[in-house]
Amino acid sequence: MPKTLALIHTSATLVPVFQELIDRYLKDKDLKIFNIVDDSLIKNTIERGEVTPDTSRRVVNYVGSAEEAGADYIMVTCSSIGDAVESSVPLTKVPVLRVDQPMVDKAVQSGKRIGVIATLPTTLAPTSDLVRRRAIALGKDVDITSNLCEGAFEALMGGHPEVHDTMVATALKELAESVDVILLAQASMARVVGQLSKADKKVPILASPEIAMEYLAQLL
Repeated sequence: MPKTLALIHTSATLVPVFQELIDRYLKDKDLKIFNIVDDSLIKNTIERGEVTPDTSRRVVNYVGSAEEAGADYIMVTCSSIGDAVESSVPLTKVPVLRVDQPMVDKAVQSGKRIGVIATLPTTLAPTSDLVRRRAIALGKDVDITSNLCEGAFEALMGGHPEVHDTMVATALKELAESVDVILLAQASMARVVGQLSKADKKVPILASPEIAMEYLAQLL
């Protein structure tokens, strides 16, 4: 019997991104895929500056719906609602994964000085918190440097991706001077890494989607 993977997204733009990764990393698996998308989850979180109890309840309900629909594995692809994803775990009989945990685990095992970069405070805080908690769980001592690229997200949403990319690239170069590894709290920043020169990539820069798919490939 083929296994079923459910992906829960907060933006429709993530569906093709993850489908490409599934085709690359899981093509040899006997696997069925379905997606659940609700962009109001991230919009409400950005507007209110945090994941509210109402949003958490809705995330838990989506995870429950995915299980009822036959999912054997569930991945939530948005880092900003990670805390709500964790709340769903004890209520669900199948594995539930927040997309950034494999990335965080890889970073914690890679070095002590960990940089976390984001363009939204609602993503920066939960990612940094996850680094702290996973370091404790893995028995590692880490120092975390968090960097918020203020204005970059607004530039991207305002139709100025070149401004966003320049701001993120500058922040990455500066952060690389003082850490052992950098985590991209948002997958939307990953494309900027490809624009950096080899000299600017002084430390590993990790993005969650690809690492999460590598993890799933091993799990399956």
